[in-house]
Amino acid sequence: MTIIRDRINAMSLMPGARLPSIRRLSETMSVSKSTIVEAYDRLVAEGIIQARRGAGFYVAERNHHTPATADFTEAHNRNINPYWVMRQSFNNNDTPFRPGCGWLPQDWLPEDAIRRALRQIARNPAANLSDYDEPLGFLPLRQLLSTRLREQGVVAAPSQILLTDSGTNALDLICRTFVRSGDTVLIDDPCYFNFRGLLLAQGIQLIGVPYTPQGPDLEHFAQLCAQNRPKLYICNSGIHNPTGATIQPATTHRLLKLAEQYDLLLVEDNIFADFHGNPPPLLAELDGLERVIHIGSFSKSLSAAVRSGYIAARPDWLEMITDMKLATSFASNALSSQIIYQLLTDGSYRSHIEKIRVRLAECQTRIRQKLLNVGFKLWCEPVGGLFLWAQLPDDLPEGVDSDVISKRALDHKIVLAPGNIFSQSQTCGQFMRFNVAQSAHPKIFETLKEIMYQPER
Repeated sequence: MTIIRDRINAMSLMPGARLPSIRRLSETMSVSKSTIVEAYDRLVAEGIIQARRGAGFYVAERNHHTPATADFTEAHNRNINPYWVMRQSFNNNDTPFRPGCGWLPQDWLPEDAIRRALRQIARNPAANLSDYDEPLGFLPLRQLLSTRLREQGVVAAPSQILLTDSGTNALDLICRTFVRSGDTVLIDDPCYFNFRGLLLAQGIQLIGVPYTPQGPDLEHFAQLCAQNRPKLYICNSGIHNPTGATIQPATTHRLLKLAEQYDLLLVEDNIFADFHGNPPPLLAELDGLERVIHIGSFSKSLSAAVRSGYIAARPDWLEMITDMKLATSFASNALSSQIIYQLLTDGSYRSHIEKIRVRLAECQTRIRQKLLNVGFKLWCEPVGGLFLWAQLPDDLPEGVDSDVISKRALDHKIVLAPGNIFSQSQTCGQFMRFNVAQSAHPKIFETLKEIMYQPER
């Protein structure tokens, strides 16, 4: 493969040129025909050569299109919305600095442990490598999750837990099951931007509840319930995204009483649970899964590539959600479930999380000071997790808000998270969310200091 690539790059094999036959190249290089077949197949998959039926293999025509550059240029003209930061964050080649993304750096994640788990699963003759999983998902993992939830005060039998392919997939299934186009759903304002993106895509009427450092503003919450009779309320428990705040026990108790009063279903997204060493009581713990549906995930704490989340709910509701899962995705990823189970049971995950909590605490301290040094104000002091919610300096030129700064930052290959992507009311233009684990590089704050004070044209 290297020899053929080198000849193509050196132009000794031009686009459209016919490559030697499998038999001839096998004899010339003194390797088996199967080796040549595999090399050609791989080069075809890479787009370097083409296979023509009955005529052999040929050098592919060169493609001069540069989609990465085109996508990057287009980003400056794209409206900033809940999808904007995801598009830019996933563009790994063009944007190496991503303080606006919502996940840990790749070198923080336990890739060696994941590889070991894959090898152990591959060696196990009883492992499921090819078949569909049962409707609720891999039973040993559900049994283990039941134990982990019980340690958090949430009583959920394995039969009350449904495995999904992510926290987002879990939320999508719940919304498809319980709400219809035109129904009203309450969300925090600000809230995780993909709550907005997912619900808007389903045609659901969204109303934001002002969020405070103690949790949702309950006075506004009660008024909105009385006026709009929403079907459900979606929130982060534990560590709030994007603010990093933690809902206080007094707020949790009153929230549950209002939900009962207005017959409201509560969806508790707790995907950052393991980043909090001493979390407050969960909604699902106090409610006993009567009115609360609990969501968890390992995408943020373990691997975004190993897609695995779960739903804990009362039996009749879980039955309905499971039917929706079968109708829309048929089955969850059996291999991902086995990888998660392996890492949870061999001690790898526990050790990994303990190190992550320490590193995040150190990063919180450093990045908090860097933000203060360039004039930002912190909205609250998080007790853990990834995020700092910071207000822009007061003395910026007129017309410069977080949207403007975020677009300017793209010229410097930096992806930021402007406040209004998190806000249903669009009142967070003077805020930004910073991922402390992704904000260590000095270029980020040097660039911020430079671009924030440029007048808006």
